[in-house]
Amino acid sequence: MRSVVVVGAGLGGLSAAVQLAAAGREVTVVEAMGEPGGCCGTARVGAYRFDTGPSVLTMPGVLAEIFGAADQDLRHWLPLRRLDPSYRMVFDDGSRLDVRAEREAMAEQVRTVCGPAEAARYERYRRLLDELFRVEWPAFIDADMTRLRGLARPAALLRLAALGGFRRLDRLAARHLTDPRLIKAHTFQSLYVGLSPQRALGIYAVIAHMDTVGGVYFPERGGMHAIPAAMAALLDKLGAGIRYGVRARRVETDGDGVTGVLLEDGERLPAGHVVVACDRLAARRLLPALADDWRLRRPRHSPSCLVIHAGLERSLPDQAHHTLHFGRAWRETFTALAAGRPQPDPSLLVTCPEPDDGHATLSVLEPAPNLRRADWGRLRPELEARLLRRMAELGYGDLSGAPRLVLDPPAWAARGHTAGTPFALDHRFTQTAWLRPSAVARRVPGLHFAGMYTAPGVGVPPVLISGRLAAERILKEAR
Repeated sequence: MRSVVVVGAGLGGLSAAVQLAAAGREVTVVEAMGEPGGCCGTARVGAYRFDTGPSVLTMPGVLAEIFGAADQDLRHWLPLRRLDPSYRMVFDDGSRLDVRAEREAMAEQVRTVCGPAEAARYERYRRLLDELFRVEWPAFIDADMTRLRGLARPAALLRLAALGGFRRLDRLAARHLTDPRLIKAHTFQSLYVGLSPQRALGIYAVIAHMDTVGGVYFPERGGMHAIPAAMAALLDKLGAGIRYGVRARRVETDGDGVTGVLLEDGERLPAGHVVVACDRLAARRLLPALADDWRLRRPRHSPSCLVIHAGLERSLPDQAHHTLHFGRAWRETFTALAAGRPQPDPSLLVTCPEPDDGHATLSVLEPAPNLRRADWGRLRPELEARLLRRMAELGYGDLSGAPRLVLDPPAWAARGHTAGTPFALDHRFTQTAWLRPSAVARRVPGLHFAGMYTAPGVGVPPVLISGRLAAERILKEAR
């Protein structure tokens, strides 16, 4: 059968659906919510609109390839601008570093803040990041890891080992850089994959490359939610339908594999292939027993976060789009988080997008334990009050009376995220590449998976890639 049902209109599901529809397949997407986006969602409080998911977009070429598969120019559907600076980093001693993508501009920033010797070391480390990215991207990120032989790339593995990719990330950075501020600037990204810099492998320096070298981008209008909105509009142009407010009850199979999807209202959608593109653990209720994956027997989830989205009475003209405020503590914060305790002196990510509707907003994110590690009934009032005090101390004013939306682990759980974390499984070695839950159910022909729970993993580009890889497998099977 040429028809495909995609369960979930998040970025992974939309990516798969666009690729399949562009190749001429009949595609139906079912989405429980009333709009596309999944984790890349949006919400309103009065006149204020907030992005409730990722705020960082890197590697826009991945998006361009998805639109290109339908012979469409991304710029016509979703104009993007590169943020300059990508981040503003403010340290506990009052110094600050603006991270810029251009080599000379960034080297000059390092020279000014950290001195000429450190600038020379930075340029050498940047070349190392370039090489790590060059080796990792085609071999292990932009590659299908559904078979063990996907790891059998001895030349790439040997090169990564020689570059220090299997050292701990903090040690790799400290081997090349000496200023603690610059080391923090190039290792905090490990939190994106749920690990401290002391536990993450050096291969995850590739995330610092995406951020600090490749640059950070943002849609010109509509915020990050403009990404799934544009993809959904493209699907409509391609003749593929998204059915909103529709829940899947069960993926149906026979002895030969997938036969369709049964919806909660009793309707059956016949299909020769199904892509499940939602929280993998929550989706177990949909799946036949043969779809069980041994990799999910003892899942290790990433920490979560506490996020306050606040509406502002006025914009902050001198504020960078992304500002990282580093606390005084560093190692101690990760130790506390690993033990299921709030960080004693957390580093904060503050996002202040330029308002495109006249209403300025601010979002602040604090890493926090997930639901399996802490009692959030007790923690929520305490941590929210502390975070509001910290924002006032940092010069953002009193936000306690501002229109706001607060997302904590119970709120993430209510939005469908297992363990109350929007970051899925962490990326320890035993949950990476082929060892991450498989994107294909070998014992259920026609059943595929996309999203954060599969390889390549967490983040906008990896999730988009997971959808494309699912589509490529389906198209290959049909030949």
